Amino acid sequence: MRTVIPTRSPRGPSALQTAALLGVAGLAASFLYAQAKQRSAERDNPPQGNFVEVEGVRLHYVERGQGDTLVLLHGNGLFSNDFDLSGLLDSGARPYRVIAFDRPGFGYSDRPGKLDWTPEEQARLFYQALHKMGVERPIVVGHSWGTLVTLAMALNYPKYVRAITLMSGYYYPTTRADVPLMAAPAIPGIGQLLRHTVAPVLAAMLWPRLVKRMFAPAPVPERFQELPKWLALRPGQLGASAAETAMMIPAAKRLSERYKELTLPIAVVAGNGDEIVDVHDHAIRFHNEVRHSELIIEDGVGHMAHYADPARIMEAVGRLEASLTPGGANLRHSATIHSSSTELH
Repeated sequence: MRTVIPTRSPRGPSALQTAALLGVAGLAASFLYAQAKQRSAERDNPPQGNFVEVEGVRLHYVERGQGDTLVLLHGNGLFSNDFDLSGLLDSGARPYRVIAFDRPGFGYSDRPGKLDWTPEEQARLFYQALHKMGVERPIVVGHSWGTLVTLAMALNYPKYVRAITLMSGYYYPTTRADVPLMAAPAIPGIGQLLRHTVAPVLAAMLWPRLVKRMFAPAPVPERFQELPKWLALRPGQLGASAAETAMMIPAAKRLSERYKELTLPIAVVAGNGDEIVDVHDHAIRFHNEVRHSELIIEDGVGHMAHYADPARIMEAVGRLEASLTPGGANLRHSATIHSSSTELH
């Protein structure tokens, strides 16, 4: 008698295996899409300025105008093109030689991984780069995270920097719920995977909301739409942005312990509607601690204060320069508030 053993039909992949395959396929699709968008952005937006190399780090910068030097340092997530679109580059180029850098890892500047690129390290790099470019005694203007680098330059090279203007700065360590999420692409291993796959795609989807928050309560200027967002969403720049988000609070803590050392002329600019950095916790507190600073509060303006009125910012820079001359303007604890409802204390 013959025994017949029924054959089993082959089992399909488990739900877990299917999910894993779909996940890998999604990551691959995200990688290919992001790579294509980034190549297109670089092809359509090649570097427009020049390069200077310091200690093996290649820095990109845009230069306009003649005269005394005004250095512009952008905030986190953007690059020197931001100053062009805001009009500050052209406004500054009328009386000054303006140099707008791409900070390390942003735009077309290198960011070697051998350093943490704290504000102090970046200040040292720009100090050396400006010396190599023949610049002496510049006025430095920083926006947002760039204010930390500006402050580090003023504190570490007080005989070199003539004066500083700080726009929408983060000056003191405060609790930030957004830091863990925004810093994720900087995590070793998993962060590298994220910024080469899903992070650029997610950031592109969130871009309109993020931009709206940066400018709120003011509307987003049409000219800002010209900023090539996919240059800002490249893996290297996402990694640099995430790293700077992670180091922002400790950097502010270190630097704030030294603000009493500041003696050079300082202008502080902020929007009273800033949703990124609270004006009372930072700009007004800084102004009250650094008693010789000038404070300018813009009514109805958000984090991107340099878009509201570039000419007014240049007027503040001019007052700083005038205060350096014998018999010049006295800026001690002065405040200009373009809102009757804004309180200083």
